[in-house]
Amino acid sequence: MPRHYDLCARVQNGFRARLPRIAVPDTKMNLAIANVLYREGFIAGVARGDHVEPDAEYVPTTPDNVATRRLWLDLKYNNDEPVLKRMSAVSKPSKKIVMKVEELQNLASGNRSQFIKGLQPGEIAILTTTFGILELREALAKGAGGEVLCRAI
Repeated sequence: MPRHYDLCARVQNGFRARLPRIAVPDTKMNLAIANVLYREGFIAGVARGDHVEPDAEYVPTTPDNVATRRLWLDLKYNNDEPVLKRMSAVSKPSKKIVMKVEELQNLASGNRSQFIKGLQPGEIAILTTTFGILELREALAKGAGGEVLCRAI
């Protein structure tokens, strides 16, 4: 099953190759992370489709077609430069990074927390919390800690 670090690598490689759109496996976690990237303005759109192209009209996912379903992310460029410069996984299978609200506040204010550099202006962190997958500032507004999945600038 694809994990968040696979999505980070695919998105970063797509921007480096200057692709207009990329396909990633259609999972709930990938969809939630893609929605955060869309809300924060790093990608232009998210659509479901098969392994060839996005769907023109809605096609439900069934046990018969689940293996071919993909999320299509429309990558965003500004003056022919990628909007997303770097996307990297923070938590890895060998080292899960879970933070409390106080540690997340340090991270959001630009200070180091648990061997992780603080966020720079324009940078986001994506977390999985009890409220679902959220951006760091959304998690702080809800008072939720959680596992830091990735960061993007």
